[in-house]
Amino acid sequence: MPAVRPAAVAGTFYPGNAAKLAYDLDHLLAQAQPTPGPVPKAVIVPHAGYIYSGPIAASAYQRIAAGRDRIRRVVLLGPAHRVPVRGLALPGVEAFATPLGIVPIDEKAVASLRDLPQVVESAPAHAWEHSLEVQLPFLQKVLDDFTLVPLVVGDATAEEVAKVLERLWGGSETLIVISSDLSHYLPYELARRIDMETAKRILALSSVTHEQACGGTPVNGLLLAARRRGLRPELLDLRNSGDTAGDPDHVVGYAAFAFLEPESHVH
Repeated sequence: MPAVRPAAVAGTFYPGNAAKLAYDLDHLLAQAQPTPGPVPKAVIVPHAGYIYSGPIAASAYQRIAAGRDRIRRVVLLGPAHRVPVRGLALPGVEAFATPLGIVPIDEKAVASLRDLPQVVESAPAHAWEHSLEVQLPFLQKVLDDFTLVPLVVGDATAEEVAKVLERLWGGSETLIVISSDLSHYLPYELARRIDMETAKRILALSSVTHEQACGGTPVNGLLLAARRRGLRPELLDLRNSGDTAGDPDHVVGYAAFAFLEPESHVH
């Protein structure tokens, strides 16, 4: 088993220099609008280059930072962009690397998934996948030591995803992060209207399409689990690349959501 999956998109999606990356993360988190409230059990965050989606993602990570002292495991799911895969793919490595250091894989959690037929192993699916990697520096900045369960989600059902999430649910030590952008390459106003409708569906815990969210499969798996667990969704930010750094004629939509557990389950 390869020991470490190296950073693949450092220097393109986010700075490859550790000092510059840490500075940019501090700036993004400082600029994020404060959203007081409990530490989320789960979040949905975008995964474009930081110049485009970083400000939106930061609104969720700023909220997560309040759990620095108790979150010890992150279950991270994102869609497959480069290599097709059936089911949910583990990387078959011991750790992930970013310019900020090494994040170890939770081997015990990985072992607990081995009997699920929808869980496979695919190093190629992870090798160049950015949807998971871009979340790691944010997590390294807002959390102390934590382990990772990284899953690239390909052809799977919402039920198959939900079963994996249920297996890994844990308590307040476990955070679930779903990586997804919203609409792609639409004119600014059309994208805004479509993304607002998508946000309404997510807030109603109703399923979305892949046209509405590129990470529709992991999003729908979380929404199914959230309905069963009584989680309360909250919209933290909803913008697009036309609001941050992109061409307003061809924008990509971004949103950040927090999912809060019923008070009786918060420890």
